[in-house]
Parts: sequence; C-alpha cells; structure tokens
Amino acid sequence: MSEDYLDTAARAASYNVLLQLLMRASTFVLNGFILRFIQAELLGVVNLRLTLLYNTVLFISREALRKSCLSQTPQPKKWRHVLNLMWCSIPIGVVCSLLFGLLWVSPLLEQPAIAGDPLAVGLFALAALLELTAEPLYIMGQLQQYVTLKVLAEGVPQMFRCAVIVSGILLAPQWGLMIFCAGQLAYSVGYVVIYYVYIFRYKVPCDGEQLPVRTVGDLLPSTDPEQGHWMDPYLTQLSWSFLKQSFLKQLLTDGEKYVMTLFAVLNFAEQGVYDVINNLGSLAARFIFMPVEESFYVFFAHTLYRGEPVEKQKPENIPLVADTLGALIKLVIIIALVILSFGYAYSYLALSIYGGELLTDGDGPTLLRWYCVYVLLLAVNGVTECFMFSAMSQARVDSYNRSMLLFSFVFLGSSLLLSRYIGGVGFILANCINMATRIAHSCHFIHSFFAATPHTPLLDALPSIWSIGSLLTAMAITTGSEASLCCEYGWLYSLLHIVVGVVCLAFTGMMVGFSEPNLVRFLIDRLPIQNAFGARLAQSAKQSGLYKEKKDNKDKRRKKKTN
Repeated sequence: MSEDYLDTAARAASYNVLLQLLMRASTFVLNGFILRFIQAELLGVVNLRLTLLYNTVLFISREALRKSCLSQTPQPKKWRHVLNLMWCSIPIGVVCSLLFGLLWVSPLLEQPAIAGDPLAVGLFALAALLELTAEPLYIMGQLQQYVTLKVLAEGVPQMFRCAVIVSGILLAPQWGLMIFCAGQLAYSVGYVVIYYVYIFRYKVPCDGEQLPVRTVGDLLPSTDPEQGHWMDPYLTQLSWSFLKQSFLKQLLTDGEKYVMTLFAVLNFAEQGVYDVINNLGSLAARFIFMPVEESFYVFFAHTLYRGEPVEKQKPENIPLVADTLGALIKLVIIIALVILSFGYAYSYLALSIYGGELLTDGDGPTLLRWYCVYVLLLAVNGVTECFMFSAMSQARVDSYNRSMLLFSFVFLGSSLLLSRYIGGVGFILANCINMATRIAHSCHFIHSFFAATPHTPLLDALPSIWSIGSLLTAMAITTGSEASLCCEYGWLYSLLHIVVGVVCLAFTGMMVGFSEPNLVRFLIDRLPIQNAFGARLAQSAKQSGLYKEKKDNKDKRRKKKTN
C-alpha cells in the first residue's frame, strides 16, 4: 500500500510540474506583456495589496481543514464528516473577508490614489469566497487521487484571467482597477465550475460507499446516518490545532507584504516592482517545489501513523520513507543550487526581456539575485516541513505553534528593521533568516524521528562534492561572461551570454547525473516513463534491487480489485 501511495505521489508531482509548466507558460508571457502597459503604482495595488487580501482569506479559511482531512486518522474517515468539515471553510472565510476587508479600506492604512479601490477590495474578497464553495470537491479529488484535476482547475482559469486582463487593457484601459477585478472573478468562477463539472460528470465512482455523492444536494452538510454526528471529534480538534498554526504560517509566508501594507516602508510603485521580482523568483517554488511538497505530503501522511514514534510504525515502511525523504531533499537542493548558480549572472537579462525598464531601472536585478539565495532555503524548508507536519502528533503541532509565534516576531522585526535601511533587499534577507530557523527546527524533528534507526536521510540528502564543484564552476564562468558580454551592449552580446549559460548548464547536468546515481535511479523509478529509452533506463534501475518493480505493484492492485 505504501509503495502504491509513493507511485501515486511521484506521478502526481511530475504531472503537476509538467501541466503547470505548459498551462502557465502562456500566463507568464501575458503578464510580461501587461507590465509594458500599466503604471508601477497600479501594479503595486493589484499584485500586492489586493492579492494579499485574497490570499489571506483563502489561506486561513482552508489550509487547516485541508491538512486535517488529508491526514491518516486512528479510525477510518467517514465521507460525511469530511464534507461537513470542509464546508466550515465558508463561514471562516466570511469572517476573514469582513475583518480584513474593513481594515484594508480603513484610514489606518495608507490608501492609494486610484479610483475604485474600496469596490476592488470587496470584489477580491468575493472571489475568495466563491473559491471556498469548491473545497469539499477539492478534498474528494485529493483523496480519490485525481492527479490532473487540481492542475486543470488552477491552470485553465489562470489563462482566462490573463485573457480578460489583457483584453481589458487593450480595449478599455480607462477602467483601470476594475479590469483586474474582472480577471480575478473570472478565475474564481472558472475554478469552481471545473471542479463541479469534473467531479459530477466524469469522475464520480459507481460504488456508493466509496463516494456517496450523486448530486449537489448530497454534497451539502448533514448528519452521519450511522452515528448521527455532524463532525468527527478527532478531525475537528486537529483542524483547530492547524487553524491556530495557519494564522502564524500565513504571517510568516507573506510577512513582508503585511509590513509593506501596514507600515508603508515602500511606496506603491516600489511595492509593485518588488512583487514582480517576488513572483519571478518564486516560479521554481510554484512550478516544482510546491507540487512535490503537496504530492508527497499525501504519501507521508498515508504511510506514517501520525504522532507515533518510529518503533510503533510499520517496520517495512521506515526504509521506504527514509530513502524517499533523503532523495526529495537532495533533489530540491540540487535544483535550487542550479537556480542560484545561474540566476546571479542572468538576473539583469531576464528582467530586461520580461519587463523592460520598469524592472531593470533601480534595484530590480539586485532583488532577483538575492531572491535566488532565498529559493534555496525555501526549497529545503518545504520538504522538511512537509514530512514534519505529516508525522507530528497534535500535541507537537500545538507546541510548534508556539515556536512559530517566536519565528513570526523575529521575522517581522527583522523585516521592519532591515527594510528601513536597505529597502526591498531587507525583506528578502528577513525571509532567509525566517526559513533558516524553520529548517533548523524541522531538521531537529527529522533527526529525532530516525534516531533509533540506522537511516540518516539528512546526511543522504547532501549533494556530492562533484555536484557542488560543477555548480560553483558554472557560476564563476557565467558571472565572468556577464561582465565581459554585458547585455547592455546589444542583442548579439546577450545571445552569446545565453550560449555560455546553455553550455555550462549541460556540463552541470552531466556532472550531477554521474555523481548522483541513487538520485537518478529514484527519479527513473518513480517518474512516469513512456518512451523506449526511458523504459530501458527503468529496467536497469529495477535490476539494481533498490526498489520494487512497478509491475508487481500493478499486479497486486489488480488482484485487490478482483477480490
């Protein structure tokens, strides 16, 4: 069963990465187009102020409920209890929308000199509430392992959103802020419609005990027919623990944006540029690290008994979990080091191509270079916390909430202090400090969890000296290339600079492939391989004896279905 979940998690992560790259590539290009037609002040109001309100409502309303419903429980979860719990996200969202919406339009905060801002605040809050109506279907899709549903529901509406915004800017630019409100509402409506159409028309199983939902009426909250209870006490208590943690985690996730909004340390134009740099720098987190983290959280949560020490876990699962955790950490470290090595020398060129002078004038390139350092810490923290949250007990979750409170104060204090002296770079450095402290905490948990076993996933996650050396060499060569072939000299010099980077990237890839054979075998065995060359590589990995063959797992699943 654990092998099955690992295969599903790996397949979900790889499909999420591929589909998000394909669907959001056009969105990325359209956003670059938008940057050349709007003012930096409007960009700051939309991408930071209004989007922060939208993200805050969604995160607080659904994050805790999602984590508890996807966790393994001492008793089998009942669908009715899960659905009732997920509907609780709507009243939580209404309360959050009212509280934060009133704060956003109050005179306590600096208000932008843009017409329609109070109405825009209400429309962005409404968009968040619309998305919460699909939360029960989201959980159903995750528990039923509908691999592509989540990506379709987020990727396709995002394309609609950008199409609405671009059309509005080209055809009716005088509408200004309302264009972005219309785009956000289009995203939310598309998100909900895709979930309802997919679940009810295509993917509802025939087994009524597996998924007792046939109509929208069956989806509405009701008591459990067997016990007469509305909620599962364990899930409710676990959700409350995660809800308290969600407030702190959101503060840590978007802390610098709250500091900008509450204390106005940067003007709206500077906020707009910072947010674009933040979005560019976090592309790897959204496309690669986040899908991996979400998919393998499901694997760890179903393989481990929450809150139990390693001695009380299934013995056959511990080597699998340790090997998977070590391989995942090493994978994200290597990817993040590649981003850091090449991001330093190509930040100016990337911003020049993407947004023109709006991004290259000022601190834009410096911000992006520092953000590459932050991506490394962000990647490691995502996987280590993914494991920690799936394995720790409810009491440990409550204890971690108190630790996160301390992290929040340190992060907000450092953000406010550093930003007053060094501007936007101060926010990135504060984020680095925040992630470093959280990594130390989660690594301590991982070390304690595996202390009684011979497994050392943290040591196994360290890249080889050859991988580190090749990355440092590539960084030195590309940095020298940027100095001698400055992109300000013209497109020919920029093209030569890109060629140097491609050659260095190919060299680095070969060195990592030869020096990390265990990681390569893990990727070959766990990621979908469709072509003949990949099949031969997969066969070689199977013969190594490190992992069980997928064919055996498929045969077992067929036997279970037959029985």
